[in-house]
Amino acid sequence: MTTKVRAGATYVFDATFYDIIHPSAEVKNGDVVRVVNLKSAPKANTMGQCHIESLDGTFLGMVSTASLTPAKKTRKAA
Repeated sequence: MTTKVRAGATYVFDATFYDIIHPSAEVKNGDVVRVVNLKSAPKANTMGQCHIESLDGTFLGMVSTASLTPAKKTRKAA
């Protein structure tokens, strides 16, 4: 099963079967990541995979879109 993700959006990583048996990103379960589209690389969702980076902009690698769930937005205290 794949999940449709959007470039620029933030997600929580929780490895599914594919990312457990074939890890290709420097990321741990529970990490909040951002989906990115790279130049000269397939766009997000192609073959159920996407490239990710940390929130500080460090490139982490490619993961299955099924391993990503939308990060909940937190409300700032007034």
